[in-house]
Amino acid sequence: MTVTLTIENHIAHLTLNRPDKMNAVTEGLIADLLARVAEIAASDARVVLLSGAGKAFCAGLDTSNFQRFLSEDLDTLVMERTHGDANAFQGFSLALHDLPIPVIAAIHGPCFGAGMQLAIAADIRIASPEAQLSIMEMKWGLVPDMGGMVLFPRVLRSDVLRLLTYTNEIVPAARAAEFGLVTEIAEDAMTRALEIATTIAGKSPTAMRAVKRLIGTAESSHDRAHILMEESREQRALIGTPHQIETVMAQMQKRPPVYD
Repeated sequence: MTVTLTIENHIAHLTLNRPDKMNAVTEGLIADLLARVAEIAASDARVVLLSGAGKAFCAGLDTSNFQRFLSEDLDTLVMERTHGDANAFQGFSLALHDLPIPVIAAIHGPCFGAGMQLAIAADIRIASPEAQLSIMEMKWGLVPDMGGMVLFPRVLRSDVLRLLTYTNEIVPAARAAEFGLVTEIAEDAMTRALEIATTIAGKSPTAMRAVKRLIGTAESSHDRAHILMEESREQRALIGTPHQIETVMAQMQKRPPVYD
């Protein structure tokens, strides 16, 4: 299995699992990841912790794919919409981004190309100090085509996105954090990511889904009236619900909340 999934304490541990290949992305890995994401969507998970096995988060697209691309019907492989408004390569990152629950990526070692486009799909990205990140596609005479151009502009200034895309420069974690590719740097990225995931898993599941929707609305809409109405609509839907009442009672009684 090139992508593994375990769910413990409402945390979905999603792991790229080709450590001998630095988790390089193949079509099989894409299919496995999409299947695991579907399992998460149908589960009781409240947060996803995304990581890579071995010495890398993900070194990018497996170069063995390049030969296949030369012999395939590219109109079918690239242009056909097989996952809603996306092809399978784009679905690789967008399916994770579109989950209704938060996603946290723990990044170590190389995070290049396809791996970078997967990581940018996470709500929060924690990197180890030695992590290296790159929008790598220009190295191969290509453009980011795995959902990156939906996601990168949400976190990067236009000039930074252009710099990193035009040059395929490999940037260290500290500089990536300055740019916005990384949320935070931690000596042990996995431990810190798990700490955040545990905190999120202990919050109201209903409110967490609502606030992820609301942030998405705020990021994608420039209509002030629409955003304000969505704030009100989400809040109205939460007030008085069992999860909201349990949250208040737990705070007043100084105990951990228990959600169904």
